[in-house]
Formats: sequence, structure tokens, C-alpha cells
Amino acid sequence: MGKKSLFLLISCVLLAYFVYVPLPDNIDQPWKVMMTWAFMKVQMHLSGLVETLGYGPLLNLLEVPPASDANILVTDTLFNNVPVRVFEPKQKLSAMRRAVFYIHGGGWAMGDAAWKPYDELGRQMADKLNAVVISTNYRLSPQYHFPTQFEDVYDALRWFLRKKTLAEYSVDPTRICIAGDSAGGNLAAAVTQKLLDDPEVKVKIKIQSLIYPALQALDFDLPSYRENAHYPLLRKSDMVGFWSMYFSTDKALKEAMLANQHTPVESSHLFKFVNWSSLLPERFKKGHLYTNPIHGHSDLAKKYPGFLDVRSSPLLADDSKLRGLPLTHILTCQYDVLRDDGLMYVSRLRAAGVQVVNEHVEDGVHGVLSLYNSLMNFKVGHRVLNKYLKWLEENL
Repeated sequence: MGKKSLFLLISCVLLAYFVYVPLPDNIDQPWKVMMTWAFMKVQMHLSGLVETLGYGPLLNLLEVPPASDANILVTDTLFNNVPVRVFEPKQKLSAMRRAVFYIHGGGWAMGDAAWKPYDELGRQMADKLNAVVISTNYRLSPQYHFPTQFEDVYDALRWFLRKKTLAEYSVDPTRICIAGDSAGGNLAAAVTQKLLDDPEVKVKIKIQSLIYPALQALDFDLPSYRENAHYPLLRKSDMVGFWSMYFSTDKALKEAMLANQHTPVESSHLFKFVNWSSLLPERFKKGHLYTNPIHGHSDLAKKYPGFLDVRSSPLLADDSKLRGLPLTHILTCQYDVLRDDGLMYVSRLRAAGVQVVNEHVEDGVHGVLSLYNSLMNFKVGHRVLNKYLKWLEENL
């Protein structure tokens, strides 16, 4: 084989690996999805090398400064030593403003309120809703593990909900939403539950909004994990990796989770809270048979009890806890491994008497809300964002 032919062959193989991925027929702008996925895979491969050379994390290139504009005042500050980015409308006040406390995603391992997609989302919410938006950061794995991320977010939230802080930002304490996407949706659900047990917080949250949230770390054999295991922008192996790294860098935990054999028999009673055969709507169960979990050794649970903790897996909350939750908005995507986490929470909340709105995006992939921004500019991203902002406008 000549050098040119060999070069062409290698180029085709690399192109196929980094760009091409089979996608469902109804995905809009499929090549754009593939190119976005290719960028993500390239940065995952290069990030270690770039950091080794002393240039810092490659994803830092997504960060933008807190630049105010004609409509929005943007500032970076600390809430109880936790970094947050605050977006405040500049238009004259006619009344106290509503507020959104937003938690970014990224598998508890990456992401930042300063990333361009989250900066643009904060501006959009502040402008369209005439709302104060608090976009919080938190320490990340693998340097930090559960419950650090939860505690950082909860500390920042409690600081924001103080009378003094709400007054400083002219926020109406009866019109506050806690929201987050992916791992941020997990943290939003967890801190909203925690608020119910906190006697020092007097403010009642009006809305929680969970955007394709990760809500349980017990069963990774849900229909959504089976159907979407290899679809971008979040594969099953990626999500299990994020979950295991949230608790530990111990490879044994990741391997047990991938095999779905990490939960000890003494915790088998918890599976009733995540039993998809009883919690999913019929159309999402079709073609799938429920498999009873194979229990693992108790050693992993003793070393890393976090994956059995309701603060990491909000779906494990007892019904009595769920009954006190506010109006809940849950966004799920058809082609997302986390789809069924959200759908099961919808079922459990409704059974507990909580008012729930489920926005299901039939042609959506994980991360769809971030796809509207100027870097990616997906049609589906704009559609989902506009619908989301309209719902918040009407309900917050």
C-alpha cells in the first residue's frame, strides 16, 4: 500500500471515529450533532495532554468574563465563599423581582457559570423574565467528591435565601425558582428536598425546574440506558463514569456500576423507588423486560455510601418527603440515557400529590438546552429555550 493510500485510509478511520455516529432518523441537523460530538471527543482526548503541558484545562476556552451589556448587569461574587455569577436587569424597578437560582451541569466534574453557554442562558433568563439570576459554581470531581458539590450548592443557596441577600438584590421571596441541568438538575432536586428539613430557612421555593436530571445511581439498566447507550451527547459509559467519579476514583466502583452490580443486598429495599417497570409510562416500557438487580458485595457501599444517599440520588426520597415539594417542571429528552430518571420522578411526585409539568422533547438529545447558544445555534435548542422561558414567565 502506497503512502498516499495509507494516509487516506488513516484519515478516513479518524474521521469516522471522531465525526460519524449513528443517530435516530428524527434528529434535526444530524451533521451538526456529529460535529459537536466530535469536538467533545477531541477535547476529552486532548485535555490531559494540554494540562500536562501547563496550559490548564482545555474547556477553560469556553469561559467568558462577567461583561455587562445595555440590559444586564453581570457580576462575579461569592455567596458564603462559593463563587457565583449574578445577572441583574438594568431596567427600572416597578416591583420586587422574581429570581432563578441556577446550577450548571457537567457530571459534577466540569462546567462553570462562566462558560459561554451558561453565561448566555443567564442573560436570557434575566432579560426575558426581568429576573435576578444566580448562577452558582461548586467544587468538581475528581479533586472533590460527594457530598462536597451538594454542600457547596446548598451553602450558596442558603446565603441567597437570607432576608439580607434577597433585599440586596430586590428579590420577591415568594417568586424564587431553583433550576439546574443534568448534574445541576440532580443538585437542584437534592437541595430543594433538603430545604424542607432546614428550620433556619423560612423562604418557600415557588418552583423547582429539573432539566434532564440525573436522579439515581442504583440502576443503570433502565430502558433509556439500553436504547441510548451510544448516542451523543451523553453515552451510558460516560454517565456511569461521572457517577462513579462523583463518589471515588476507585476503578472497582466504576466497573461494578457498569455491570449494574454495585448495590448490596441489604439495600435491596431501595429499588422500589427506582423500579421502572412500575414507574415509567407504558410507551417507554415497550420492548423491554425488567431484570431483577444482581446485588454486589457490601464492601463498595461501605467504602462509598454516597450512592445510597438521598442527597446524591433524590429518587430515593420517601413519599412523605416528596409531598412537601413545590410546583415542579421536569424536562426530558427522548434520546438521552437520563430520560427515565426524569420520567420516574414525574410519576413519584404525581403519586405524592405534587403538581408536575413534564416537557418531553421527542427529538431531543442530552444537553439540548445548551444547543441554542451562539457557539452551536441549533434550531431545536432555540425551540426548547423559548418554550422553557415562556413556561417560567407564566409560572414564576
